[in-house]
This record gives sequence, C-alpha cells and structure tokens, in this order.
Amino acid sequence: MRIPYAAPDPAPDSEEAAIVGRIAARRAPRPLQPLDLALLQAPPMADGWNAFLGAVRTRGAALGARARELAVCRVAVCNRAWYEWAHHAPLAAAAGVSAEALRRVVARRDLLVPIEEEEGEQGGEGQGDDEGQRERSARDFARGLGLDDKDWAVLRYADEMTRNVEVPDPVFDALKALCSDREIVEATTTIAAYNCVSRFLVALDGMSPPLSISLSGNHVRFHLFPNIVHEISLTKKKREREERWRQWGCDPKETCVSVQLTIVT
Repeated sequence: MRIPYAAPDPAPDSEEAAIVGRIAARRAPRPLQPLDLALLQAPPMADGWNAFLGAVRTRGAALGARARELAVCRVAVCNRAWYEWAHHAPLAAAAGVSAEALRRVVARRDLLVPIEEEEGEQGGEGQGDDEGQRERSARDFARGLGLDDKDWAVLRYADEMTRNVEVPDPVFDALKALCSDREIVEATTTIAAYNCVSRFLVALDGMSPPLSISLSGNHVRFHLFPNIVHEISLTKKKREREERWRQWGCDPKETCVSVQLTIVT
C-alpha cells in the first residue's frame, strides 16, 4: 500500500474502537483485512464503507451469490484490481462458476473477443466484425462453459458500467428480460460499489500487474503479481456443500501467497 496500515487496536471506549468493532463483526471469523486497515486511517470513512458494503454483500438476496460474484469479478478484471479478484474468484467458484469459465470468459480483456483470439489462435467460422454476430458467438461460447443467459447478461452489464459508464439499450434490455426490478437495482448497486472498492485499491496499491492464468487438473492458478499466486482447487465429495477458506500465511521471504478454496458437495 502507498499509505501505512492503521493500528487495529485504538483506545478502549473510543469512537474509533466502536468502528473497529463493527468492522470486525462483519469480517468474523476472519481478521481485519488489509483493505480495512487502510480505510481505518479515516475511521468515519471506514465506518460508512463497512455499512454500505455489508448491505451489498449480505442483503442483496434477490440477485443471488452467483450473479453477484460474477459481477464483482468482472469489475476486478476491467479495473485490474487483482486483490479484489483474489478475494472474489473463489466465491464465484463456490457459487458454481467453473474454473474454465472464470479463465476463458470472466477474465477476458474483451468479453466479445474469444479467448482463442486473445491467445493468438485463429478464431472459428462465423466470428466476423459484425457486433451482433460477435455478441452471439461470445454468448454461445459462454454457454458452452456453463454460464447461462442471466450470467452473461450480468457480465455484459458489469462490463459496460465499468468500462463506459453509460449502458447501451441492448445490454440493459437483455438484463431486464431476465431480472426483476429489484435484481437490477441490486446488480447496479453491486457493480457501482465494487468499482469504488477497486478504484480505492488500485489507486493506493500503486500496482498494475499483468494477469496470467494456468489450468492443471482441478487447479486453476492466477498469477497476479511477481510475488502473488492465487490458486483455486475444486474438489467434489458426496457431503453437504460448503466453502472453506485457508490462508497459507505470508512470509516476506517467500515468493508467493496462495489461497486455496475447497468446494465440498
């Protein structure tokens, strides 16, 4: 970070202590995150941020976790906010988005450019310059990786809101055809909120790392910075589905930090 982290232990019975307590309650059982410690340099800002993001994350019941995390991940890619990606790609995976869909659709530089073209391979037939044809081809490609029409509509909406602010009528109409008014408001609020988060992170982190992704078996690894590797591990069992986070620690002398997500079904 370009600014130092705030001390997480202010004087007891102070307003700052109450603010830290509210943030810690939302984060539990995890500790305060680096983002929290940066925000706590301005405690009133951190308090308002915590309340707003808490509502976005926990009270957007209509939209659902899958659409919410797809939107957040797309915002992270568009804004090159890899800290945001590292925290939300596992949540998208836990909501049922495949590692291949994350790699080959959500993490594209341009949603309408097939990943084969991004990787320097020749595209298939029918992928001309016509915008409608490009849209249909990209949507069909996403369907083949398990992303349904609502997933695609949310991704396109997040893309236009983040890159261009103004959303073309066809993109909005596609979302409206599949979502209620409440879902649209929740999607719009979520995308706007995580644009705020990503812009805060990118501005103060001072880094614009490239994204390189490799896939091996049931592991997908996102190479974020030279010293950070984010890994998703998908494991299936016959028990109740749940998500488990495990931070493997961060030693300054080590060359990477890994986050492993296990999905149990």
